[in-house]
Amino acid sequence: MEKSPIRPTDDEARILARRLMADARHGALAFTHPQSGAPFISRIALGLSPDGTPMSLLSTLALHTLALRRSGACALLLGEPPAKGDALAFPRLSLSARAEFAPRRHHGALREHWLKTHPKAKLYVDFADFGFVLFHPTGAALNGGFGKAWELGPEDLA
Repeated sequence: MEKSPIRPTDDEARILARRLMADARHGALAFTHPQSGAPFISRIALGLSPDGTPMSLLSTLALHTLALRRSGACALLLGEPPAKGDALAFPRLSLSARAEFAPRRHHGALREHWLKTHPKAKLYVDFADFGFVLFHPTGAALNGGFGKAWELGPEDLA
């Protein structure tokens, strides 16, 4: 019987996954293209809401916003390698999620929180076409570098 390359989920994995989420200022967002139905990907700004849920500030003019409104199913890739070295040797988190558009009445509290880590967004955060999206994790695959792989559930990421 072959040994699984996936390690049992432990505190090392939980801490690393949560750090990758907390440190992320952008990520790759995967979604289903609303016209073709093909997989598609976009880079978005990313941060955590006050309760630790991954979130972004998105424009209604963006293709990914239309796609997420049609189906909230999506995925995020987080983790930025340093300028030097093999990118595959550095940790990254593939996060499956369900997107939820925050009601406009919550915009003020999310706005203040967002601007603490994304101060340049002050230029457009109040534009009428921008709103906040929360990405509720449904599961994740964590690669901690060569030979370090874990699968995590939503409870491991909270």
